[in-house]
Amino acid sequence: MRFVVIDRQDANSKRVSQQIKEKCIAHDWILDEKKPDILFSVGGDGTLLRAIHSYVDRLDSMSFVGIHTGTLGFLTDYTQEELDTFLLDVFKQEPEIEEFPMLEITLPQDKQTYYAFNDARIASLDRTISLDVYIDGELFERTTGSGICISTQYGSTAINRALSGAVVDPGLQVLQLTEIMPVTHKHHHSLGNPYIMKEDRKILVEGKDLHLAYLSYDHLNIELEKIHQIQIGTSTKKVRFARYRTYSYLKRLKNLY
Repeated sequence: MRFVVIDRQDANSKRVSQQIKEKCIAHDWILDEKKPDILFSVGGDGTLLRAIHSYVDRLDSMSFVGIHTGTLGFLTDYTQEELDTFLLDVFKQEPEIEEFPMLEITLPQDKQTYYAFNDARIASLDRTISLDVYIDGELFERTTGSGICISTQYGSTAINRALSGAVVDPGLQVLQLTEIMPVTHKHHHSLGNPYIMKEDRKILVEGKDLHLAYLSYDHLNIELEKIHQIQIGTSTKKVRFARYRTYSYLKRLKNLY
């Protein structure tokens, strides 16, 4: 088995990471940073997101496991106190593979494509912007405010939740559109509520204010200068989590609050 370990770079996470490396190598596993079969993320959700983006071109050939040493471990299956249990499970059990599709974000003007596990946000926090949102080619709404957030099922518990979006149960592969601080008055109003749609919907965002916004996807962001349209949909790329034990989704949720 070829493996790689990515950690949060603090002293504690480095220590746990080194222990995992030593145990895996002693078990005749091969440390391979270029073409791993499995990636162990040591830290929190941010560490795992960075790991996913580091290997976004190899997602179909590898799986991920998270070990929690950070402040938030919604995506992780083990804590550092369970390190011995984790290693025993990894060496003795065959995991179940759970797959979650990424978002695919295309900027037609510069022919670039980006991917997000949690969400994509088109937002400007210092100026009010108006965006036209089309779904499957039909104008859905013009939203005025700070922008919009489009999230996956797993991303429904991230920034979407902070925007009062709905938390979506696992197994429901959907997209969710949530407005960011929308402006509503008698001359203008949009839906004003989260909109949950089936995963094969195609979303197009355009507007003369688009160049004032940033595109943020997970922990990354880019400027939208000279960009007039953004296309967002469900990608064929999927993140594969190796589940060595059952960990209740409800328990994950309760760990958030």
